[in-house]
Amino acid sequence: MYKILVLVGLFFLSGCASVLHIANPSSDTPEYTRDSTVPFKAADSYEHALHIWKTPEDINAWIAANFSYDTPRAMRLSESQRTKNEQFSIYHPLEFFKTKAGVCVDLSRFGVETLRRIDPQSDPKYLMIEFNPIQIKGNTLRLHWLVSFKRDGKTYFFADSKRPGHIAGPYNDTQAFINEYEEYRGRKIIAFRELASYQKQRRTQALQLQAPEKP
Repeated sequence: MYKILVLVGLFFLSGCASVLHIANPSSDTPEYTRDSTVPFKAADSYEHALHIWKTPEDINAWIAANFSYDTPRAMRLSESQRTKNEQFSIYHPLEFFKTKAGVCVDLSRFGVETLRRIDPQSDPKYLMIEFNPIQIKGNTLRLHWLVSFKRDGKTYFFADSKRPGHIAGPYNDTQAFINEYEEYRGRKIIAFRELASYQKQRRTQALQLQAPEKP
């Protein structure tokens, strides 16, 4: 009887843990704030960082301790605002290193371009995800960006503004991650694509995206 009660208790605890790990689907802000206590390889400039950082983990630790999400910028870069104003540019990694704040595409550009400099063999790419759109303060948010890289034949994902400082993986392929990420975000993923560049892919080209498939 005692063993049965223990098993039942563990079942409910694991269920609660799964529920608690689901992100708020009505928000695009990070799941948690930055943790300045996380140890990382400190650098006094971006060029210095490129000399002392060697792995995705080095970049990731810096992100965990330093990154802040810029909500007003996210609204300015929303789909609604971009149709009105095309002047906003994505932060260069050097600029991002100084400001330590931005949105998902700023963070992913920093992750991809930095990793290409310090570990090109890891084959870093942008992962562009298209969700069912949500409205936040009258602004339409649809796309989300993060970074993929390879290691020992497996795929990993990081530089995610929703959970900065987190490395997801290993996965056998990107689809396996997408299935899990859709559940975590609590938002339907319409399509996704791994890209060499963050620069805007016009819909005639970009929406040749892979639609998520459930096993």
